[in-house]
Amino acid sequence: MKTLLPLSTALIAAMATTQAHAVDIEVGYAYSATFDLTFEQIMQEFAKSHPDINVTFRATYENYEDATNTVLREAVANTLPDVSFQALNRQALLVERGVAKPLDAYIAAESDFETDGYHKAMLDLSTFDGQIYGLPFSVSTPISFYNWDILDAAGVDTLPATWDEVIAACQLIKDKTDKEPLYWEWNISGNWLLQAAMWSQGVPMIKDGKLNMDNPEGLKALETAKAIFRDCGMKNVIGGDAAKSLAAGDLGMFFSSTAYVGFVDRSKVGDWEFVTAPYPGIDGAPQALPAGGNSAMLTSTSQDPEVLEAAWQFIKFTTSGAGAAAVALTTGYVPPNKVANELLMEDFYAKNPNKLTAVNQLPLLSEWFAYPGDNGLAVTQVIEDYLEAIFVGDATDMEELRDEMVEEVNALLPR
Repeated sequence: MKTLLPLSTALIAAMATTQAHAVDIEVGYAYSATFDLTFEQIMQEFAKSHPDINVTFRATYENYEDATNTVLREAVANTLPDVSFQALNRQALLVERGVAKPLDAYIAAESDFETDGYHKAMLDLSTFDGQIYGLPFSVSTPISFYNWDILDAAGVDTLPATWDEVIAACQLIKDKTDKEPLYWEWNISGNWLLQAAMWSQGVPMIKDGKLNMDNPEGLKALETAKAIFRDCGMKNVIGGDAAKSLAAGDLGMFFSSTAYVGFVDRSKVGDWEFVTAPYPGIDGAPQALPAGGNSAMLTSTSQDPEVLEAAWQFIKFTTSGAGAAAVALTTGYVPPNKVANELLMEDFYAKNPNKLTAVNQLPLLSEWFAYPGDNGLAVTQVIEDYLEAIFVGDATDMEELRDEMVEEVNALLPR
């Protein structure tokens, strides 16, 4: 079992003042660097309105795959947290395994709970067999991050709209500056950006339960990845380190989740101009993009009604207007609850235009696929391994790689 960690020393003192018969719940979430500040802000308000609930946060999951693997192990050991924040594309697996509990009875018991306050696309992704198993906590789309000073010095006068334009900008940055041209977070959780390459062409990555890349769009997605890797001199680092390079003013272009906007804003060194823009498309603007983010799920094994009610109160608060506003203020995620917009300053996006890019892309949101069956997590790793083979230069024939990948992945999926 992972070590239990308090969120902050300040919260320990606050919780010590709670009532003698306070209810204790445990919570797990992923991506410490992204969400620690968010939960600290949420807990300041939650502790005021719920002094009878003590919240202990477990050691942060490294990423979404770790989050799902961890709770699956904890389910076997009967050591599950009461609330777990899980990637939108991993919810189905936890529902199938009986780890996540439906929330409908709790929602029905609320006199003023309105599901219409949540973006429908997100709520639909948490609905299985007509029941709601998660409430959306954060919503993301992939976006483009630019250091305009570097682009300007390289002679790029228009922000790239397609990957061909991005690659052309890479060449100019390499030729005319001493800066790193680009980082594309190809290995982000759940093959998210490869799915974006497919969705941008209007094609789902999974169709009829199988990997849907044995087509011209699948080949084009892989050829685009190869061109990004080969022509842009991309360094082999993790996304967090690339975001630090961007914040330091050393990286010209960065393509990943809108989640990084808050970090770059807080960490930016120097007076260079930071701008975000829509995610590039293949042969034109993207037709669709995968919905990213996570939801709050009830995973408690407690039979105590007070514990279950306390866990529900935490889920409700963190995904409500107050919680969603905290997400928007501390990260680049889009508030999944529309009420958050009323709690944010009227001119929030006018003052924070880099956070508006993802909001404008909401009409493009499509499913972030989880691979079906018991091998779903393994399939994620298999596809990442194939992308890595392209990145390090071990694979050069994209048609051959595509065919091998489709065959291997489909052999792992349910027949």
